[in-house]
Amino acid sequence: MRVDKFLWCVRYFKTRSIATKACKKGQVRIADEVVKPSREVYPTDVIKVRKNQINYVIEVLDLPESRVGAKLVNLYLTDITPKENLEKLDLLKYSKDYYRKKGTGRPTKKDRRDLDDWFENGPEDEK
Repeated sequence: MRVDKFLWCVRYFKTRSIATKACKKGQVRIADEVVKPSREVYPTDVIKVRKNQINYVIEVLDLPESRVGAKLVNLYLTDITPKENLEKLDLLKYSKDYYRKKGTGRPTKKDRRDLDDWFENGPEDEK
C-alpha cells in the first residue's frame, strides 16, 4: 500500500491529497528517509510524520483494505511518539491562549452570529 494512502486510511490526514502534499513537502519519513507518496508501506515499518509542528512516530502493524473507523485505527498501527513531542502540543495550546484570551479582542464569527441573533430577536425578558 502507498504511504499516502496508508496515512489517509488510518486517519492521520483528512484527505488523501493532503497526505500526498505532506509527502512531497518532506514531512513523512520512513527509516529517516524522506519518502515519495508512492513509496510502499509494509508491516513493521516505522513512519515519522510532521503534522501541526509535532513529530509523530507510528509503527505499522497491518495494512487496511480501505479507510477505517476511528475505533479500529489501533488494529493497524501503534503510536510510539515520544512523550516530549506530545507535551509540545500542550505548550502550543497555552501559547495560543496567551495571545487572545476568550472574550477579549475582536469577536469571532460565532460571537458575531450570536450577537446578530440576540439583536434580531431582542431580549426575551422584556415584554
